[in-house]
Amino acid sequence: MITAPSSGMGKTLITLGIIRALKKRQCNVSGFKTGPDFIDTRYIAEASGKRAGNLDMHLLGTNGVKKAIAMNKGDISIAEGAMGYFDGMGSGFENSGYDISKLLDINAILVYTPKGEMFSAIPKIKGMVDFSGSRIRGVILNKVSRAMYALLKEKIEEYIDVKVLGYVEEDKALEIESRHLGLIQSIETSDANKIIEKAAENIEKNINLEEIIRLCRRVELPEYIYPGRRDIRVAIAYDKAFSFYYGENLNLFENTCRVEYFSPIEDRKLPQCDLLYLGGGYPEIYKEELSANYEMRKAVKDKAEGGGFIYAEAGGLMYLAGSIEQSPMCGVFKGKSAMTDRLQRFGYVNIELGEDCSLGRKGDLIKGQEFHKSIAEINEKEIFNIKKPMGRGEWKCGYKYKNALAAYPHINFLGNMKAFNHLLDTIEKEYSE
Repeated sequence: MITAPSSGMGKTLITLGIIRALKKRQCNVSGFKTGPDFIDTRYIAEASGKRAGNLDMHLLGTNGVKKAIAMNKGDISIAEGAMGYFDGMGSGFENSGYDISKLLDINAILVYTPKGEMFSAIPKIKGMVDFSGSRIRGVILNKVSRAMYALLKEKIEEYIDVKVLGYVEEDKALEIESRHLGLIQSIETSDANKIIEKAAENIEKNINLEEIIRLCRRVELPEYIYPGRRDIRVAIAYDKAFSFYYGENLNLFENTCRVEYFSPIEDRKLPQCDLLYLGGGYPEIYKEELSANYEMRKAVKDKAEGGGFIYAEAGGLMYLAGSIEQSPMCGVFKGKSAMTDRLQRFGYVNIELGEDCSLGRKGDLIKGQEFHKSIAEINEKEIFNIKKPMGRGEWKCGYKYKNALAAYPHINFLGNMKAFNHLLDTIEKEYSE
């Protein structure tokens, strides 16, 4: 695991560089991200050349975390930690990188970026290394000169039982632009591969990759067995407006159904399908282009009116509404969505189904997460009862029209297999009658 004391330490670029450097050594590298992030996993996939996964105890459960790795095995697995190493749910360390590294019994490497300090960095690093159960066994210094690296390396190894594995100098060319929900998606920029290559070159030159390989621990996991194949066709929206999908969800659909990907921006025709899956993303950024594609919007509306199955999350909900601000959308649900200047919902949620739907029966529980700045004003009955797993937050969401279901929360089906199987069972039953 590649981790840091906090966000903003540069661990993402260093993770990408390590993964690409190992790949260039002909390693089959599997990449993961702890927590619920979608965007970083796309960069990790770009670096490794294969789909990345998420390791998240809330979304997947402890067994689900292990299944996510078994679903995506490699010669070496590299997981980028979210936020700081010890930062978990609420004010504790539950579901943190620390918690997950303990669960899997894997070593961690700390990326540390000194900020206006020299020896003061030593007790900070020492506290993280010596904390009970910590798996930190190596340190990489980020945004330091060669001279500063040499000074800090000597003192870190003198006072702390940990190896300093190398350093990365500050370089403006090793920065990825951000927007309101995180980094610009790799699908939206042609510079992603160049930045990853440059990071890999720096890693090869200044970081001890052999020691990183030595710090890997063997994790014994049984082979992941997918559910049986279904004669179900699934169309998945995937383009620069819709790309927030958990890799585990795509793996499950691809290995149990017949999947076809399409673009609501570029394609004029909806693929023939039994289920239309509209994930999250940035439809608000591309609202004019989505709106201009009248043929696709009509096809989606016709699909819903004909009783076709649609499952939509977050950005998918916005697309199914009447409009995003002034731009007309599909109009499956009466109402509109609009952007605000702050996060409306952020973090993990527990969902109780208020009535029967394609994901389950009334009273069923589903784990999920929300992260959005938009609000949706939908004039339909809300069928999800949502609670924060920690704290007192409660609200309603989730809208159903015929066989179309849409809500803000994202769910990872690998941790909600009952919902996944119920969805496919419901579709099979509908089309067999």
